[in-house]
Order: sequence, then C-alpha cells, then structure tokens
Amino acid sequence: MAILAIKQNKLRSILTLLGISVGVFSVVGVMTAIKTLESSVESGLNVFATNTFVIQKYPEIQINGGKRKKYRNRKNITFQQYEKLKKRSLLPVLISAADGTSVRNISYKDKKIKKSTEIYGGDKGTLRIYNTYLSDGRNFIEEDLHRSKKVCILGMDVVDKLFPFEDPILKKIKIDGLNYNVIGIAERKGEAFGGSQDNYIAVPISTFLERFSSKNTSIRIHVESENESTYQKTMDEVIGLLRSIRKVVPDQENDFEIVTNAKMIEQFSGFTGGIKIFAFSVSLIALIVAGIGIMNIMLVSVAERIKEIGIRKAIGATKKDILMQFLFEAIFLSQFGGIVGIIMGVGGGNIVAIIFNIPAIIPLDWALIALGVCSVIGIVFGIYPAWRAAQLDPIESLRFE
Repeated sequence: MAILAIKQNKLRSILTLLGISVGVFSVVGVMTAIKTLESSVESGLNVFATNTFVIQKYPEIQINGGKRKKYRNRKNITFQQYEKLKKRSLLPVLISAADGTSVRNISYKDKKIKKSTEIYGGDKGTLRIYNTYLSDGRNFIEEDLHRSKKVCILGMDVVDKLFPFEDPILKKIKIDGLNYNVIGIAERKGEAFGGSQDNYIAVPISTFLERFSSKNTSIRIHVESENESTYQKTMDEVIGLLRSIRKVVPDQENDFEIVTNAKMIEQFSGFTGGIKIFAFSVSLIALIVAGIGIMNIMLVSVAERIKEIGIRKAIGATKKDILMQFLFEAIFLSQFGGIVGIIMGVGGGNIVAIIFNIPAIIPLDWALIALGVCSVIGIVFGIYPAWRAAQLDPIESLRFE
C-alpha cells in the first residue's frame, strides 16, 4: 500500500526523492573520487622496495607551507656524506645514492625526444631500490662511478622513442650534446597518477653530479635493511651515524627527513581525511534538508487522505497499521532516493578514474553507510506525520470532505 501510494503521486514522489538523491550523490561522489585517488596514490607512493627508507633534505609531501623556510635552511646532503655513511654502517644490506632532474635535449641519429625526460643519477642499487630490474644489458659498476663514465640505462619510453626498430645496447645517444653509451634497459613499470614511470634515463651518480646538478644539489640516500625485524634497528643506526657525520648536536632534531612508503601513504591519508569529514558534513546538511522535505510531503499526504484513513480504521485497521503504512512510505521514498544517489555518486566519482586513467572503484562501505543514513532520515522525518495519521479519530475522518 505504501508503494502504491508513492506510484499514485509520481511527480511529487520524484521531486521528494530528488532531494535525497542529491545529498547521497554528493557524499558518495566525493568519497568515490577520494577513494579512487587514494588507491592510485597508495600504489604510486609505494615506490620503494620492501624494508627500504630514504634520507633527504625535504619531506616527500609538504602540506604545511609554513615550514618551507626551515627545510630550505638545512644543509645539503652531499655525496661525501653518503660515502662516509656507507663505510661506517653495519646493518644495512644496501645503501644507494640518487638524485634527479629533467632535460629536453636527447637524441639518437635523426630521432629526438621533444618532451622532458627525467635524468636520474644512481649506482648499482638504484634499480633495486625503485622496485625495477634490468630487462637487458648490465647495471652500473664501481668503475662507472669512480671514473664518472658517460654510460646510461634507459627506461622503456626512451627506448620506444629512440630505438623503435633496433637494439639500443652499446649504441650512443646524445644528452645535452654529449655522447652516452647505452649499457642497459630497465623493465617497463607502467603508469602511476595517470603518467608514465618509464620516461627516464639513469646515469652514474658521479656523472650526474658533474654534468646535471647545480651547486645547491642535495642528494637522496636510499637504505635497505636485511628484513622487517631489523628495519627499525637499521634506521636507528643510520640516523645516529648521519647525525654524527652532519654534526647535529644531541638536543637538536634531525636536519634531514626519513621517508618511507608507509609514512607517505599516512601523510596523504591524513590530508584526505579532512576532506572526507568536510564533504560528509556538507552532505549531511543536504540530507537533513531533504528529510524536512519528506516530512512536509508526508504531512500533506496525511491531510489529503484523512477520509481514506477513516475508512481503513472503520473496517478494522489499528493505529499501528496506519503508523506503519505512512512510516514505510517515508522510508521507501528515502531508500529510492538513496539508491539513485548512490548510482549517480559512483558514476560521478569515477570520472576521476577516467580523467587520470586509473582503475575505477565502487565504495561498498560508503554505499551501505548512505543507505543506512537514508533509512534513519526516513524514520526520523516520517515518524511525526505517521503518528499524526495514526491518531486521527475514525468518526471525524469519515465526516471529512
């Protein structure tokens, strides 16, 4: 009977559930978009190998702009400090130096790369630290670093552009007018954040510091522990040694940042957490307004159907029967609006996935929360009109014209 009453007033019912749909659409749409981005960001930020952390001058994610001056005034991390740390450390299984910039002037014979390409300086551990491997050729060796040789390892995007039909190993490419021998090709990594992870060229860190770095360059130091159980001990040892190398006094905080996959994901989650709370608060207001609309429509419906209520009571309907009929009308209106809003929200939120070319997500948790909130709104704002209907006197109702 509740569904039949909704069908008999289609336009009014559609306009009523539209308010609920908009409120649910806003919360589910925003949460879907955020979850889609979070999923992509978490996979994208999970760039370092297992049991690895990075030491660098600046935080990887800077949300608080007020501390930029503090970070800028820190001393640079130098290659000499990296070498001292590598000699003194006992627990790490790998300590690797890295830095990067971008260049445009890259060519091979008549082929040129028009877009910017990342140039990474590294050593034999760099590929392992970044969770990738060689697909062909060899890695850097100590002689390459010691002699600052002009050799390079290519990402697959560079291979595709410069060597579409030939083997690049032992060929010479030009970077900023100088020849570099190609000694290796890295495996294809694919995309992250809607951009390619294979548009790079790696050179020995010593060559990079001579050819591509500025006087104000601060390198990154990547450290890998033996296993998860020694991870924290390894980090403590490295922090202590680097503080000593950089002459940080005991009562001062570290003048460098420790970056881990987990820390980056945690920082991003903290940032999106505030957006979620704000979006949910705004959407809750919209849902409350929609609930007031439901109450108003249900009161109108009760006023229009007083005679119907009187007839039902005259043939045996109890107060509970009348109460449940009108209460279910309010709940059904809320639920129908909620379902439409969820469908619209999931579709709208996943536009982000299409724009950034990342996997789409259906947030089942927020869909269930939205349905639960819609049920609560239907009950809260439908109970008073239903109670009003149930309290009507059958004799007075039958007389009503």
